[in-house]
Amino acid sequence: MNSKLLRKSVLGVAGLAFAGGVVAGPATAAPSVESKPVAATVLADKPDTGKLIPHGVQGKQSRIDLDDEQTANVKAIIAATKKADMDERAAVVAIATALQESKLVNLGHLGERNDHDSQGLFQQRPSSGWGTVEQITDPEYSTLAFLKGLKQVDGWQDMPLTKAAQTVQVSAYPFHYAQWETQAADLVAEHWNN
Repeated sequence: MNSKLLRKSVLGVAGLAFAGGVVAGPATAAPSVESKPVAATVLADKPDTGKLIPHGVQGKQSRIDLDDEQTANVKAIIAATKKADMDERAAVVAIATALQESKLVNLGHLGERNDHDSQGLFQQRPSSGWGTVEQITDPEYSTLAFLKGLKQVDGWQDMPLTKAAQTVQVSAYPFHYAQWETQAADLVAEHWNN
């Protein structure tokens, strides 16, 4: 979706430049100015993919379309990551984890379908010491709690995403986090500098 928007923007700018040249005629002896292509300027504001996915992805990747609530939760995770003074890679790990745990929906208690007392974006459990229900259903609090756990994992930056996430979450399905790495990286690239 972003590449389509970028492509349309670049083509629109190129079209305006062409139309301006046709109407105004050829430029005359203007001083030589070194300029960057529009696409390079737009992409320079995005985090480096090598920093977002330093170990490559593991396994087949999944992707879902996000609604406004889910996008707001992505932005809340990124803001909390910055507040915790952690980098883009930490945001990728956090967003991939929340994608797996809740599809980025701030879930309350699901009744019989609930996994014990798990709630919120990260499906954290009050009975396991993550905080009160009110706290773990607050996107900022739950993200900061997740990141506090991540900081305590020695060498998390050098681990594959699924191992770092699993060490914090202790899931019954430890390899499921890996499938969200590409979408999480794309979301961080899109929203980190917003």
